[in-house]
Amino acid sequence: MRPADTARLLLLAALWGASFLFIRIAAPVLGPITLIAARVTLAGLVLLLYALATHRELAIRRYWREYLVIGAINSALPFVLISTASLRLPASLAAILNATTPLFGAVFAYLWLDEPLTRRKIGGLVLGFGGVAVLAGWGPLAPTRAVMLSACASLLGAASYGLASVYTKAKASGAPLFGMATVSQLAAAVLLLPITPFAPPYSQPTAGIILAVSVLAVFCTALAYLLYFRLVLDVGPLRAITVTFLVPIFATVWGALFLKESVTASMILGCALILGGTALILNLHSAGTALLSVSSRGGRSH
Repeated sequence: MRPADTARLLLLAALWGASFLFIRIAAPVLGPITLIAARVTLAGLVLLLYALATHRELAIRRYWREYLVIGAINSALPFVLISTASLRLPASLAAILNATTPLFGAVFAYLWLDEPLTRRKIGGLVLGFGGVAVLAGWGPLAPTRAVMLSACASLLGAASYGLASVYTKAKASGAPLFGMATVSQLAAAVLLLPITPFAPPYSQPTAGIILAVSVLAVFCTALAYLLYFRLVLDVGPLRAITVTFLVPIFATVWGALFLKESVTASMILGCALILGGTALILNLHSAGTALLSVSSRGGRSH
């Protein structure tokens, strides 16, 4: 990977890791639905303006049904579930649980696309969900009913992402990536905005909360999509997916720095098991080599 590609990968991981931080800050004030409605609306409008300015193909007439479904199961539903979980869970823990997305993707691919569950994939599922069990039993929070329900919400969000990846492969593989990103955000907004009057903010947002939502939408969503698709085009999807391994690390660092969240041995162990399972599911031997390359280059750049 070129230094510019490495920088984009690290920036993308930092932004997606920071999204859990901003959700943790804003969700207790705005509530999950209002927060996510604001996020997807603003992000979708920013991406649409960029698409119009750069004459990007969106293919709305051909793929509007697919974009609507993707907007529902890849943005609206998982964003709301993760925001609901973040009312109780630390940003770092929510990010680690979200890293189970490829595990759910493997299950849905087996059920829907008849992709075989090889021994390697089964081993990845056992390892990954073993990590979830570690977090549930020995995590940083007492396993109260509210905490366990929040963890389930976070895992359901990851499952929704996994379902979305399989749906996209089955139904929208020919859609332009930028069109999918832009219109799915707008579709999520169309789905969420009508119900926001029934889920008003919990309290009056301050200027800091408004800033957090703006950064979440513009930088952690719109800009992050642009970075991701640029990486896919420049280095290929396999290397781009190594961001999966970096997001929980950045989320943990941001949570510790800005929210004073604790980092426990059980969190490190659970995260390692989940990411190890993810590596097996995705068969990321070459991606792991790329990740080591990223780490070594990043170390030399400081």
